[in-house]
Amino acid sequence: MSDHCRVIAVCGHEAAYGEALHGLLDPEVTVVPNGRALYRTVAALSRRGEQSCVVPMTLGRDPELVADAARTLRALPAAERAATVLAEPFGTSQHLTAWLRAAAGRAPDNSALLVTAPAGDPFEDAELYRVASLVRRYGSHDLVEVAFTGGDPDPAEGVRRCRLLGARHVVLLPAAFARPEVPDAPGARVESAGPLIAPAALARVLAERVADARRHRGEHGDDGIAAGLTAADNHGHSHSHPPGGGHDHGHGHPHPHRHPHVHGAGQVIRSIA
Repeated sequence: MSDHCRVIAVCGHEAAYGEALHGLLDPEVTVVPNGRALYRTVAALSRRGEQSCVVPMTLGRDPELVADAARTLRALPAAERAATVLAEPFGTSQHLTAWLRAAAGRAPDNSALLVTAPAGDPFEDAELYRVASLVRRYGSHDLVEVAFTGGDPDPAEGVRRCRLLGARHVVLLPAAFARPEVPDAPGARVESAGPLIAPAALARVLAERVADARRHRGEHGDDGIAAGLTAADNHGHSHSHPPGGGHDHGHGHPHPHRHPHVHGAGQVIRSIA
């Protein structure tokens, strides 16, 4: 078995099932949606004698992507499964909050912020309200709203709400790899803050996830699949340090996903362990 490891970025709705990552990752990284495409890709690499590391490309709102990827890998024949590892997800809600706060810090203080991401299930969408609330609470912007591409409110409605609240300048903060179209809004300046994560940072974090997963496999014989199967129950793998920080990992913070406390638009409060 070759020591070369092919990186597979498995994508869900946060990355438009892979479309949003094209041109942002190294050409050596294989970008696939979950399911049959992931299964076939890992199986083909294994038959060629290559190892692979699968990284779920979620920013913390889609723990089901992690669990689905684990189920797909578990379905492989044992010989093919032995050549792959499942990494921790690319990011968590804590990372997402930090990245959004950094992006908000680059927007003018007198602008309204519209945190925007593809719609998910009700619990994923509630999580985005919670994250947006933290961005507002610990930032300098008085108005932080939320909108969902393909959901309610959509970006156009989100901008309209900002306008009704007096905003003349609205900055869209993408809370996903996929970027929304900037809607027209007569009488207001509307712009996108750009990608949430710059390509260089994206590559760095991805490399960290792969290195962690391979090291864990080498030191403990753990391919990550068993932990991944429970990700949707526990809201993903534990990953409390910031990108580029220390790497002493724990996986013991049970945190049920379905208990947000809703306090109105932009005010969903829930702690992350």
